[in-house]
Amino acid sequence: MKLRAIPLLPLALLWLSTPAPAETINPKMEYRTCLTLARAKPEEGWEEALAWASLGGGEPARHCAAVALIGLGKYEEAAKRLESLAGLSRREEALRAEMLAQAGQAWLLAGKPQQALADQDTALKLMPGHPELLLDKSVTLASVGHYAEVVDLLSPLLKVQPNRIEAMVLRAVAYRYLDKLELAKDDLARALVLDPSFPDALLERGIIRRLEENNAGAREDWLKAIAAAPESAVADTARRNLEMMDVKVK
Repeated sequence: MKLRAIPLLPLALLWLSTPAPAETINPKMEYRTCLTLARAKPEEGWEEALAWASLGGGEPARHCAAVALIGLGKYEEAAKRLESLAGLSRREEALRAEMLAQAGQAWLLAGKPQQALADQDTALKLMPGHPELLLDKSVTLASVGHYAEVVDLLSPLLKVQPNRIEAMVLRAVAYRYLDKLELAKDDLARALVLDPSFPDALLERGIIRRLEENNAGAREDWLKAIAAAPESAVADTARRNLEMMDVKVK
């Protein structure tokens, strides 16, 4: 699952109490601009963060720099910076949880799920039951094969947010690995009613159809997943599955 922004609260608003280092800099606007660059164009975001830090940008500038490092592929460095910021910050719990959540995502991208889980657990202590944090922890647990725990985390979440498609699809994946295909199919059916072109749901339903030897149905789902998001990792997986299926059919 790709890296996501985790909007626990409107983060720019949490910096409004920070005095501007110069009259020409609006902390709220600078924070938004810097984070937008950090996520969309990390090299530019990194430069923006450094420039802002040199003008007294403080924690917001360092936070932006760490987010840019994720986009630059420097996952461990980003995670360590985010952990440090969260530990030293005296800001609102929501902001510290945001930093820890991003640190967890960076650790996962670095291939270190245990560190990711540690940060996610700390974030959940700050914001118990927060849906985005629960979903992130579920992704990490799935990455290490703890599928029963994924179901245990996502089932209460789906009672509170029954239309949360990402949670439905991830629970369906967990059910498949637990050999509970009917439950997996139920989740996917509900997800695809909400969004018939949701790529992850189409990919997963295709996998289950292939397991049930419904090759035509699997092909249809994978082609739809590719059409819905042709440049995504989901599309790449669907293409590989189609290639493997065609080889075996021949």
